Amino acid sequence: MDNRIIFTFIACIAILIVFGKYFSFPIKKIIKLVGNSILGAIIIFFINLVGTSFNFHIGFSIVNSIIVGILGIPGAILLVLLKIFGII
Repeated sequence: MDNRIIFTFIACIAILIVFGKYFSFPIKKIIKLVGNSILGAIIIFFINLVGTSFNFHIGFSIVNSIIVGILGIPGAILLVLLKIFGII
C-alpha cells in the first residue's frame, strides 16, 4: 500500500474518534434525560393507579415526566403537593 493511503486512513480514524468523543457527551445527557422522563412517566402512572381509589389524578405530560425524571421521588412529591393545593 501507498504511505499516503495508510496516513489518510489513520487520520480519518483519529478524526472520527475526536468527533465521536466530542459529540457523545451531549447525546449521553439527552439519552439520560429521556430515560429519566420515561421513569417519571412510570412513577406518575403508579401515583395515578393508587390515586384512583382516592379520586386523585395527575395528568400525563412531558413537563410532568421531566420534573419527576430530573428530581426523582422529590419531583413526584412536588407534583402531588401541587395537585393537592390546586396549583396544577
